[in-house]
Amino acid sequence: MADRALRGSNLGSRSMESDENVVPSERQLTAYLCSDGHRTELPFSIEAEIPATWECRCGLAAKLQGGGPEPELKPVKHQRTHWDMLLERRSIPELEELLQERLTLLRESRGEKPRRRKTA
Repeated sequence: MADRALRGSNLGSRSMESDENVVPSERQLTAYLCSDGHRTELPFSIEAEIPATWECRCGLAAKLQGGGPEPELKPVKHQRTHWDMLLERRSIPELEELLQERLTLLRESRGEKPRRRKTA
């Protein structure tokens, strides 16, 4: 069994294909500049769509140098909370009625006497 093991092989780490007759695609060097002054140069293919912004190594957004198109501003979607979604399904009077029903059931399960609702 030991003579059948693939010892010392690097499966998948090396290609058996040679670089002969391989022509790489044409490239263009693109520069980005962040607000901290960091300059980043990246090679892109001639056919590739160049992004207007790139994340800098410092974490800030770097803008394309050389008068590229302005990035499109995405519309900000309002974040709905649980309360907003609840109010889409029930009105405030319905919620108050439901609360009273659940409190009554809780008090009955504890063996408490039912309380009278105060009326104005």
